[in-house]
Amino acid sequence: MFSNLKEHPADKILALMQLYKDDPRPTKIDLGVGVYKNAEGVTPVMRAVKAAERKLVDEQTTKAYVGLAGDPAFADVMIDLVLGGAVPRDSIAAAATPGGTGAVRQAFELIRMANPSARVFVSNPTWPNHVTILNYLGMELVEYRYFDAETRGVDFDGMMADLADVRAGDVVLLHGCCHNPTGANLNLTEWKAVVDLLLKTGGIPMIDIAYQGFGDGLDEDALGVRLVASSVPECLIAASCSKNFGIYRERTGLLMAVAQDKGLRGLTQGSLNFLNRQNFSFPPDHGARVVTEILTDAKLRADWAAELEEVRLSMLDLRKQLAAELQRLSGSDRFGFIAQHRGMFSRLGASPEMVARLRAEHAIYMVGDSRLNIAGLNKTTVPILAKAIIDTGI
Repeated sequence: MFSNLKEHPADKILALMQLYKDDPRPTKIDLGVGVYKNAEGVTPVMRAVKAAERKLVDEQTTKAYVGLAGDPAFADVMIDLVLGGAVPRDSIAAAATPGGTGAVRQAFELIRMANPSARVFVSNPTWPNHVTILNYLGMELVEYRYFDAETRGVDFDGMMADLADVRAGDVVLLHGCCHNPTGANLNLTEWKAVVDLLLKTGGIPMIDIAYQGFGDGLDEDALGVRLVASSVPECLIAASCSKNFGIYRERTGLLMAVAQDKGLRGLTQGSLNFLNRQNFSFPPDHGARVVTEILTDAKLRADWAAELEEVRLSMLDLRKQLAAELQRLSGSDRFGFIAQHRGMFSRLGASPEMVARLRAEHAIYMVGDSRLNIAGLNKTTVPILAKAIIDTGI
């Protein structure tokens, strides 16, 4: 049986991680892996997470299974965090998942179950797993323009022209904030235009929000999501706790299905429960319980929000420093987009050959499409990267 298996393409980011690990140069810089790192190059455990875990260890009395959809309290606090009351709670079905990736996978499964002929419109570029999961499931994928290679901003005219082809029942996948891999985001006026187009075409939005709090702030980053959820008949939202709570390995996510017709909630909830049962039975609980503890304890929540804001501002500072240094070295403002982007990532717009030169000549590791992780930098490495970018002719 095993001899019938086929080789699968290597994950480019995992392969890049191995190349970085094997590089003996002491000056090497890792800007490829999509995890937050502090100035010391460490992905820290947040203070509030440590405190919540200590409390769980002291007070938790069982490790028995939770329900198929996870702890309802986790769903409640996450719905409040993401949607902030924009939609009545009784309009939302929700299920805990193994990370944001699990929420994305379950959303695609739900779409396929509800409408096997639905096409899923995906931004070009997008997070690679969106594409690979859709292809694995055999679902039809349609790309829409998103990133303007000249301005390094959103190609909104191209995006809207492509989304005009959406048919009723098709799904439009949107990034809630901090677009991965580009860092270029829709503004609120553009979000409103997308909502109008969805209402006109009958398309159903699916929003992947993995970086809430990393862009302009917890509430600011959710404005587009809240506008969409409160405006359209139905939508799906996949939320991750990996980044903003720093609990990557705990695999903590939530899938929300919002319907203005409250009578659909029971049917939708039953389908989410069924999908969880088929894929992994019961979702992980430790991370979800940590998040619930933090968001329901005023002191822990305040400390978590304060530390998250420190993380956000540190990345903004690095963006500004890098943009300023590039302007100084180049004598132009063509890299100003780096300071305008939000979240962990920016896409330089460099060719794969230039990215390969950065790696070979300067020991700087980034994904081949020139996505760089801003959080992989610090004050010392910013000028090193800037000089390498200019020397490479980007």
